[in-house]
Amino acid sequence: MARKMKSLQQNIKNIQGIGGHKSVSFSDLCMFPHIHLPPGFKTPKFEKYNGHGDPIAHLKSMSGMTWPRPSSSNSNTTLIIAPDRNSLSNMKKKPTESFREYAIKWREQAARVKPPMDNHEIIIVCLEAQEPDYFQNMIFAMGRPFAEAIKIGEMVENGLKTGSIVSQDTLKDITQAIQNGSGSFANRKKRDEGSMMTSGSR
Repeated sequence: MARKMKSLQQNIKNIQGIGGHKSVSFSDLCMFPHIHLPPGFKTPKFEKYNGHGDPIAHLKSMSGMTWPRPSSSNSNTTLIIAPDRNSLSNMKKKPTESFREYAIKWREQAARVKPPMDNHEIIIVCLEAQEPDYFQNMIFAMGRPFAEAIKIGEMVENGLKTGSIVSQDTLKDITQAIQNGSGSFANRKKRDEGSMMTSGSR
């Protein structure tokens, strides 16, 4: 990059004054003189002046070339925030994704945390991120490798789908139904016991 810019400046010096044109500086030709290009940026190939036509116009056309845009990862305006333990514990599974998809995505983010977490901490933080249905059934993943935790999570997922594992929402509905019906059930039981005692006294 530096060599190409130096070569362009040298070309300017070589053709200054040709054909009665006034001298120009490099900064006069450059559209963005103060731009800072990211590391690894590749400049386009410059077409050398062939001696025909207006040399100043040729230089201006070179400075106005379409330059490749830097990728967002190298852009100074892009702010990438690395995940931390707190953001991982708040990273919930979406209803549209399978547990495996979620767990793999979660693990990729966990690998970016600084300082790095060991397997024990990874499992703890992962469990903290789970909804109650998964948390209570995945608690015995503690001390196991993360790959096994994924398998356990998939088993819980299948259990919830087939009904072999009762979800927290279902348990709430059942509990609410029992509480709502407990009063009428108790009154009916007392009435039944009273009628039985009356029949016996006769």
